[in-house]
Amino acid sequence: MDIIISHDHVEMGKVAGASAADIIRKAIAEKGSANIILATGTSQFETLNQLTWEPDIDWSKVVMFHLDEYIGLSITHPASFRKYLKERFLSKVHPLKAAHLINGETDPQAECVRLGNLIKQYPIDVALVGIGENGHLAFNDPPADFETEQPYILVALDDLCVKQQYGEGWFSSLDEVPRKAISMSVKQILKSKQIICSVPDSRKAMAVKNSLEQQVSNIFPASILQLHPHCTIYLDTSSAALLTPRIVA
Repeated sequence: MDIIISHDHVEMGKVAGASAADIIRKAIAEKGSANIILATGTSQFETLNQLTWEPDIDWSKVVMFHLDEYIGLSITHPASFRKYLKERFLSKVHPLKAAHLINGETDPQAECVRLGNLIKQYPIDVALVGIGENGHLAFNDPPADFETEQPYILVALDDLCVKQQYGEGWFSSLDEVPRKAISMSVKQILKSKQIICSVPDSRKAMAVKNSLEQQVSNIFPASILQLHPHCTIYLDTSSAALLTPRIVA
């Protein structure tokens, strides 16, 4: 696992997005296509912005999956991750070969099966992920399920996760935040050949410290990234502020 610390979140996003673009271009050059996973949320603003500006990517050869979506939330709601990706990514690049978005408005168990069958056909070249304030990876809140082989699972959001979603301004009240979601599983994320984890902001500093310095544990779900052979963590000085020197040396 590598750690790259930038001065601020904008610089961090540029470096992370450029790295993702390099991986995508290389995959297309080597095998004629690229399969990617995209995260959402405020932590991904600058990374995705940079990725959409990157030149010389044949998006018609790219298949995209995404990490998670609330159950029962309309695609027109400001917090919808489908809406997020349509507006912040898909509308800004040439049409992809395929974009497999999670539909949280249909039967959630059937949707898990549908997406699980699809993603098994596309080995992932790069996954863009973040770390939640409670240390979650996707919507795998602690204690996360590290054992399931199912690519997509149904999850319940804990109180800290709900507070984060409200605090980021996606909902008008805590009561409005859905308590259930469809999430890509931890094992499925780890199957990605490379992982780019973008984590800006001081409110994530403790989660970053726990994820990188604690022993791997489902109490700190993102700590599992320590075990991935090709994972790079992109931080800004605020999110890296609590790390001990030996970690970033």
